[in-house]
Amino acid sequence: MLIGVPAETTVGETRVAVTPETAKKLKAQGHTLRIQSGAGVAASVPDEAYMAAGAEITDSAGALGCDLVLKVRA
Repeated sequence: MLIGVPAETTVGETRVAVTPETAKKLKAQGHTLRIQSGAGVAASVPDEAYMAAGAEITDSAGALGCDLVLKVRA
């Protein structure tokens, strides 16, 4: 399944829907993850950590155009 994680847009939101550890587990289950560039910055998670876990870094459209989109807030 193609899973997308866009950056949170709510003011003051510092969480991200998927951590690199979770991304690694989802990748091991055969899923493809597309994380919006900068999505983890407020949670102190750089794009490089997601890439090391096997996720693809993309833009907003790439993260939102997936089969399943994970966000903290709607």
